[in-house]
Amino acid sequence: MIFQRSLLVLSRRLTRLAIRSCSQNIANMALRTPIQKVLCVAEKNDAAKGIADIMSNGRMRRREGFSKFNKIYEYEYHLFGRDVSVIMTSVSGHLLALEFQSHLKSWHSCNPVSLFDAEVEKFCPSDYLNIKKTLEREVRQCQALIIWTDCDREGENIGFEIIHVCKAVKPNLQVLRARFSEITPRSIRGACENLISPDQNITDAVDVRIELDLRIGAAFTRFQTLRLQKIFPSVLSSQLISYGSCQFPTLGFVVERFKAIQAFIPESFYKIKVTHEHEDGNVEFSWKRNRLFNHTACLVLYQICMEDPTATVVQVGSRPKSKWRPVALDTVELEKLASRKLRIGAKETMKIAEKLYTQGFISYPRTETNIFPKDLNLTTLVEQQVQDAQWGVFAQRILERGGPTPRNGNKTDQAHPPIHPTKYTNSLQVSYNCKPG
Repeated sequence: MIFQRSLLVLSRRLTRLAIRSCSQNIANMALRTPIQKVLCVAEKNDAAKGIADIMSNGRMRRREGFSKFNKIYEYEYHLFGRDVSVIMTSVSGHLLALEFQSHLKSWHSCNPVSLFDAEVEKFCPSDYLNIKKTLEREVRQCQALIIWTDCDREGENIGFEIIHVCKAVKPNLQVLRARFSEITPRSIRGACENLISPDQNITDAVDVRIELDLRIGAAFTRFQTLRLQKIFPSVLSSQLISYGSCQFPTLGFVVERFKAIQAFIPESFYKIKVTHEHEDGNVEFSWKRNRLFNHTACLVLYQICMEDPTATVVQVGSRPKSKWRPVALDTVELEKLASRKLRIGAKETMKIAEKLYTQGFISYPRTETNIFPKDLNLTTLVEQQVQDAQWGVFAQRILERGGPTPRNGNKTDQAHPPIHPTKYTNSLQVSYNCKPG
């Protein structure tokens, strides 16, 4: 019943947002003016710098914004059929946060159940006020705003946060969205030629998820913390017992694994190992019984073997074995491979991948797609790698065998291609502790 009420409130709110968005779009169409200056905003400073470098052919001018971490890049670019002045800057992820109104922030201010219906509001955290001030200052002189945030759900939502801040200063601002999967000249220029409208449905989906997380997390955290502190005052008087929709299932997996480890009873086992040294190499034979838990029985069998140590090969069998090519790489497989081959955790893997992406070395690393689009020229990408001293021979061999023919999977998110290199480099620096597997 509580969840139904919460979803009903969200449904009504989204309907109002859709009507308001439609009205704003109609107003924007009526108020279009010739565009002379454009504000472009990326999700991170590295991305802004890379995109600006490509669009300006390396001739951008840098200046400071209010935030020392988010620079401003200025240059000229042919857009909308004319030469326009471009101001490129960035945010640092989400610009706005969601919170209950101030009179509900105290834990004893209301019944936790009422948090499912209580009004919430977006605000700019103090750490991001300087970024907000930069956007407000720069947009005043611009006639259009182009969103260059990452092309996923979170990126679309961050884009609408930027739109919200900029339109509060300039309501008649024309807003467009650049869609790209990699920071390369081909992709960035293609995005400039095919600008689209931001997707309200995608950002609404993220807003719903954020609001549900806030309401469910706050309500249940307050309820169980206050309740358990009352029952166990001597133990939990100052303890917070938090609740999260992802946190609890994850905790369940951890507890389940812990119990399995605790319940495991180690037991000694014994096996007979037979090897044969040959000029072509060493051969290790596998025992059909694999292992015995009875030391005496294993010792008896071993002594029988030692009484007649010469063995005769009575049969040789073989069967063909196929080694499948790896499926085109998506995010989950990237994290698995990094963990298994390089001993790098998922969080560190994505941090490294994001850095490589913003520097233009790989395509967008957050993708569910493992099918390469037919129009992606993989041969050109492989040709760039031939010059490398370590894997150049491998790349050349692929080209000599007819070019890259990847084994595609069966998943696509209709947004980004599988993860792949976009240009060659031999100057990458290792910035993590790698333990070879």
